[in-house]
Amino acid sequence: MTFAFLQEPPFCFTDASGEVAGCDTELARKVCQVLGLKTFSPVETEFARLLPGLASGEWDMTTGLFISDERRRSVDFTRPIWVLQDGLLVAKGNPREFRGYRSVARDGTALIGVISGQVQHQTALQNGIAPERIRIFATQAGAADAVAAGAVHAYASVAMAHRGYLTRRPNTPLEVIDVPADEKQPAAGAFALAKNNAVLRQRIDSCLGDLLGSAWHREMMRRYGFSDADIDRLL
Repeated sequence: MTFAFLQEPPFCFTDASGEVAGCDTELARKVCQVLGLKTFSPVETEFARLLPGLASGEWDMTTGLFISDERRRSVDFTRPIWVLQDGLLVAKGNPREFRGYRSVARDGTALIGVISGQVQHQTALQNGIAPERIRIFATQAGAADAVAAGAVHAYASVAMAHRGYLTRRPNTPLEVIDVPADEKQPAAGAFALAKNNAVLRQRIDSCLGDLLGSAWHREMMRRYGFSDADIDRLL
């Protein structure tokens, strides 16, 4: 199986030894082992290429993505593998006192970064942030660097992704603000597969049904910063 991934810890990343690690990667690798698939081949890409690459056959499955009706029109999703809350990456000390998307909207000069194609772009608009105050980046690192440099004042993504980024860069002068549930409810994400491959999807779903919440899964997720409560919310 060819598995498309992003440099987005704790979900997927290349570690110091050059191996691809992360909770999504380990879960996908375990599914391949259980299903008896001969190879597991991670391929790094950018977010905007994930779904087109599925459609063109460049890879068989992607790292976890938020499930949406729009995305369902072009790909199939497995059963959910996590349920996560949004967060904002801001300068250390949160000098603009952001509390979520709406506080960014109320700050008339604040700019917010999002990753091209991610759902946080639409969420920012729904919470009153003007389109001209949204800056689009290709990668997590690019958006985070822009916050650190003051080019934007916040970067919207999954709170756990922000924490994973900072765990690997402890000296970066940034911090995470959790977005309140009244602005965005926690949302489910899943592996994405190409359309018209129901047999593979059903096999993966059956395997995930056995793995998710198991002792192996809980221990693996704990290593990447997830709690039992995070897993129980999924189940």
